[in-house]
Amino acid sequence: MLVGLKASPMSIIKETSAYADAAKAMTAPYVKTTTENQITTIEFFHPAHNSLPGDILAKLAKEITHAGNDDKTKVLILKSGGERTFCAGASFKELIAIDDEKTGEVFFSGFANVINAMRKCPKFIIGRVQGKTVGGGVGVASATDYCFATKFASIKLSELNIGIGPFVVGPAVERKLGLSGMSQIAINANEFYTPEWAKENGLFAEVYESTEEMDTAIQSFAENLCTYNPEAMKHMKEMFWSGCENWDELLAERAKISGKLVLSEFTKETLKRFK
Repeated sequence: MLVGLKASPMSIIKETSAYADAAKAMTAPYVKTTTENQITTIEFFHPAHNSLPGDILAKLAKEITHAGNDDKTKVLILKSGGERTFCAGASFKELIAIDDEKTGEVFFSGFANVINAMRKCPKFIIGRVQGKTVGGGVGVASATDYCFATKFASIKLSELNIGIGPFVVGPAVERKLGLSGMSQIAINANEFYTPEWAKENGLFAEVYESTEEMDTAIQSFAENLCTYNPEAMKHMKEMFWSGCENWDELLAERAKISGKLVLSEFTKETLKRFK
């Protein structure tokens, strides 16, 4: 608006509406995919600390599968929007709304579908963890093939706090941290574990002082991977995920367990605190 000129009420309304639409767009959930120089970046965002409702999970699984089958893609980068939170895990709004076992199973199957899409993707997936990650977010980070993080990227498996457990994401977390590391953070569900701990135990490959340093390293790493033989990388990924071929069935069974437990009196009472 020009200073000194009298604006009509209608122009003020239009301008206010435009600002409101722009603000809404900046905070609206999304999954977006971009490809440049054979590197495909898949970014997800949710204003509730990058939590993952069912529609975002479905889009993530779809985009990962599509990129894996795209001949223009050699390497994937999985990231989230925002500064200090990579992923807050399951959407509490959707958890609270679950009122039957089938709905619960379908919701937790969303995490299973994303993890299995990452497992089956024939391309290496680089994780970019810029901040704290909780619950299902730890599972997503664990399903990447090579994961970068910042010093702000503490992790926590908080499921036991609300009366369920990391049943669906557990296999992916155990694959990276081992049974001892996974059980430690799953049982001690109140504590955030440092990114240094996560690196020492195999989840993070590198930890950086800032997001800028991490992004520079990721770009260089991805560009270098693009110079390698894609067939060799495909077979290497198959080798790395050997022994996980039954995860379609395994994670589906785990989703049923979580779908049942989320209806327990303990969990329902606990979730009321988040209303």
